[in-house]
Amino acid sequence: MATTAVDKNSVGLGERQYHIGIAPGEVSTVALLPGDPFRVPMIAEFLTDVKTVAHQREHLTMTGLYKGRLITATSTGMGCPSTAIAAEELIRVGVTSLIRVGSSAGLQTGIRPGDLLVSEGTLRNDGTTAAYAHPGYPAVPDLQIATSLAETARSLTAGTSTTVHSGLNVSDDAFYAETPEWIAELNGLGILNVEMESSALFVVARLRGVRAGMICAASSNLHDGTSLYDGVKEALAAGWMTSIEAALETAVRLEL
Repeated sequence: MATTAVDKNSVGLGERQYHIGIAPGEVSTVALLPGDPFRVPMIAEFLTDVKTVAHQREHLTMTGLYKGRLITATSTGMGCPSTAIAAEELIRVGVTSLIRVGSSAGLQTGIRPGDLLVSEGTLRNDGTTAAYAHPGYPAVPDLQIATSLAETARSLTAGTSTTVHSGLNVSDDAFYAETPEWIAELNGLGILNVEMESSALFVVARLRGVRAGMICAASSNLHDGTSLYDGVKEALAAGWMTSIEAALETAVRLEL
């Protein structure tokens, strides 16, 4: 008996999206993407005329104005699978630029909690992007967005103790499977930091013809022995706020 398989790339277009709960016309063309839904209200602190658009599963979406420009903030949840879903569905409802503002662990000596980390490309150590593209397909941000994020962050932190680092990062799937040997290998490759979402964000953005970037706050330094359990929350929170401001200024500067 013949069956008709569902083409997920064709169903649901022009409709309210199944996972994030957003319909076309409800969001901006630019979205800031924290992982944690509790950080969406942190973005909203910078905005006026704030509205909650939807909250389904790990995906909380709010909109508001920053310097006269409509901004969307949507949480992706942890890891590449949920990030890919959020990115796909945001693109379906009209978002054309995606900027991740998250947390990331440093892998090179001297990166301190609260420092800012701008991605210039991601080592794809995840399973999700393998379903999208050839293993050699690069996961890279939009060059103009990455450059603006770094320049803006350096301007915002001038004269402070916060350092802005730019370079290659890695996206891992298994947080607690990162061994000292793996951390040492990444350090030897010159990988700046490790997080769990950017490879999916960059690959989906490139395949769908939109722009993406990432600026993270350093949560720890796995190479230097600073873990998330070492009382770094205050420095991390300050880094989040600066990374958010850098992303907002980039959105205005580039008219995203």
